[in-house]
Amino acid sequence: MLMMPVSTLDIDTVQAFLLVAELQGFTRAAEALGTTQAAVSMKLQRLESVVGRRLVERSPRTVALTAEGAAFLPHARALIEAHDRALSGDKPTRPQLSLGISDHAAGPELVPLLERLHAVSSQLALSVTIGFSRQILDAYDAGEFDAVVVRQEGSRRGGEKLAEDGFGWFAAKSLAWRRGETLPLAMLAPPCGIRALAVRALDKAGIAWSESFVGGGVTAVAAAALAGLAVAPLAHRIAPPGLVDIGPAEGLPRLASSKVMLHSKVGDPTKLAALRTLAATFRSVAAAR
Repeated sequence: MLMMPVSTLDIDTVQAFLLVAELQGFTRAAEALGTTQAAVSMKLQRLESVVGRRLVERSPRTVALTAEGAAFLPHARALIEAHDRALSGDKPTRPQLSLGISDHAAGPELVPLLERLHAVSSQLALSVTIGFSRQILDAYDAGEFDAVVVRQEGSRRGGEKLAEDGFGWFAAKSLAWRRGETLPLAMLAPPCGIRALAVRALDKAGIAWSESFVGGGVTAVAAAALAGLAVAPLAHRIAPPGLVDIGPAEGLPRLASSKVMLHSKVGDPTKLAALRTLAATFRSVAAAR
């Protein structure tokens, strides 16, 4: 009796499809996989050939799932999760990826970053700590984190650049302040590097300032600015809607830009793949803002 050949799904091609879907592009997916855009495209073509459906619509500027691709997506995720569980066997605990992220670097990227890390690395347990860049780096140097996303500190070298942020003096339209008066500031407490950057710029320009609000996190600082209490030095990327940069109009000094860097000392392939996804996600979301 003649047996018909049975098509099977290849884990690598399904993983590539998931990354293209999550990162919305072949370039970012290739970066996360540590390969080329052409290689990812070939994987997708093989997968589409096996399932007999077009899963992704390609254009020079955008990548989107077809209706068949959107329908296939939950099945792809379930397959990868089952594959990861099969590999881990009866191990009592999942391997943990410990991340330290600077509060001034996290911004709106944090939610999609965690979503996509979970989607493509469900076998990993994530441990995430938010704090000051300097303290996060000190803890990283002491071996407390696998990787950190921080603002570049001083003369420290190495690391991988994820973004470069421009800063401004953000305030609500309701702020009751006029040029020439003491500038009320909302900032993080020391040793925040952005606080030091803002204070140096104001002192150099000879502009009087007062500390009107000290927040334990960037969310609190932004809330104080939104409430009209003070002006907050923030990256344009993380400033919430409702705040405007009053610096140019009010003659406030220009703030230097700051690089967001990834430092890691990961050798485990699973953790390394997760970090490639992290870097690609951060760049993708930051570039869209």
